[in-house]
Amino acid sequence: MNRRRILPMIATALCGALATTGCTTATAGTPGPASGLSPGTDVFAGMNACRVLDQLLTGQGFNPGENKSARNECTANKSRYGAYSLALDPVQGLAAFRENNPGAAQIRINDRPGLYIYDTGFQLCALAIEITEQSRVLVIASMINSPQDQTCHNAKSLAERLEPSLPTPP
Repeated sequence: MNRRRILPMIATALCGALATTGCTTATAGTPGPASGLSPGTDVFAGMNACRVLDQLLTGQGFNPGENKSARNECTANKSRYGAYSLALDPVQGLAAFRENNPGAAQIRINDRPGLYIYDTGFQLCALAIEITEQSRVLVIASMINSPQDQTCHNAKSLAERLEPSLPTPP
C-alpha cells in the first residue's frame, strides 16, 4: 500500500474512533459542567490540543498536528509509523466513555484513573484520562503494522508524558 493511501486511512480511522468513543461536539472554549469548578468554567481553558501534542512529539519526526473540527482535538502523523490524536473534552467524563465503550478496561495514568479500549476494526488504542467527573482527555494511538499491545503501550506512554501538564481539579 502506498503512502498516499495510508495517511488518509489513518485520518479516517482516527476520526471514526473519536466518534465511537463519545467525543463531544462542543466547541473549544465553550463552557461545560465540571465537578469542583465554578459554573461555566472550562478545565482546558488556555490549552490547545495541537500545541500540546506538538510539544509531546517534538523531535520524533511527526508532521505538525492538525485540527479539522471545531473541537479541541488534534492528530499528528508520521509516515510509515502511524498517528496520535489528542482530544481535550470539557463536558464528558469517564462515565460517558464507558457508556460508549462497555468493554473498556480500567487503567491508571500516573495517579489518575482512566479507561482504554483497543478497536480491532480501526487498529487503534483509545485511552481516556479523568480530569473531573465531567471532563476527560482522550489519547489515541494508531500504529501501522504494530500489534495491539504495542499500540496500547504507545498510547499509555504518551498519556504518561502528557499527564503532568493536565489541569488538576480543586
